Amino acid sequence: QVQLVESGGGLVQPGGSLRLSCAASGFAFSEYAMGWVRQAPGKELEWLADINRAGTSTYYADSVKGRFTVSRSNIEGVAEGTLYLQMNNLKPEDTAVYHCTKGWWPSNSWGQGTQVTVSS
Repeated sequence: QVQLVESGGGLVQPGGSLRLSCAASGFAFSEYAMGWVRQAPGKELEWLADINRAGTSTYYADSVKGRFTVSRSNIEGVAEGTLYLQMNNLKPEDTAVYHCTKGWWPSNSWGQGTQVTVSS
């Protein structure tokens, strides 16, 4: 059973940083690309970033390029791993629920999410 559990969200001031984590289990994590999306109140899901299986190639939406960094920690032969999203220079418009996703976007598998609020 696929499980994706995000953590690390919270309240941060504009210009601040947060690091999100996604604990993945129940599937061969190292064999899948992974990614992050977010959903702000009243808005549709917005794709943010994808990372390939090995963690050697990353792709970003223009809205976060240069500020966010996706990375991963693979454990070979184990059906689990961790995905990260380092977020710097946060802006109020980054306020949203952040979800990790399994596979290249568009994905049909994501976690419950973690709330990020950027406010002074």
